[in-house]
Amino acid sequence: MKISVNKAHFPVTVLGHGRRIGIWLQGCSIRCKGCVSQDTWARDPGRDMTVAQLLTWCRQTTQGEFDGVTISGGEPFDQPAALGALLDALIHWRQSAGLDFDILCYSGYPLATLQKRHARLLKKLDALIPEPFADARPLTHLWRGSSNQPLVLLSERGNARYAEYVDAVADESNKRIQTMIDGGKVWFAGIPARGDMEALEKICQERGLDFGQVSWKQ
Repeated sequence: MKISVNKAHFPVTVLGHGRRIGIWLQGCSIRCKGCVSQDTWARDPGRDMTVAQLLTWCRQTTQGEFDGVTISGGEPFDQPAALGALLDALIHWRQSAGLDFDILCYSGYPLATLQKRHARLLKKLDALIPEPFADARPLTHLWRGSSNQPLVLLSERGNARYAEYVDAVADESNKRIQTMIDGGKVWFAGIPARGDMEALEKICQERGLDFGQVSWKQ
């Protein structure tokens, strides 16, 4: 089974509990205004890989020492068959290796839509952050971009690990953005506040560093 992947990284520490595998899928039909990951919108066959290849990377990179997997995008539910295959592979790995990692997924679709169209996929997740990003609404809660986005617990593992975070406030004293360098690219993971990325770009320009391409603009 092929899955279209924008990037994968470990460890990610700003999108869920603990040290996590972060997987960003490629392709999004929702395209929320103000999205900071516009580079993940377009469908790109050049980013296709097999689920088996992705799982091999996960195994080799983590050596089984991690707390969870966060799947984002892009829009994961725009690839329902591939997402299902990935979730099945992760669950099989978890069970066969005796691991206890959780699986958290982001989606820009409303919760009611996901429950109606993808109930079988939701049963494979431990936690979900649904609903479209609303640029006009403030960032209020941990790991969520706008106040309309809930943290939905979907399993016993999800309840055990995330119940304390359902109403957790996005405190500016906590780390919310993570910086990574990949070859000649610098990229960020996490949930920036409104205007953070533009402010960063301006500061860098003032110091003589121009961004050639940025993910938050088309």
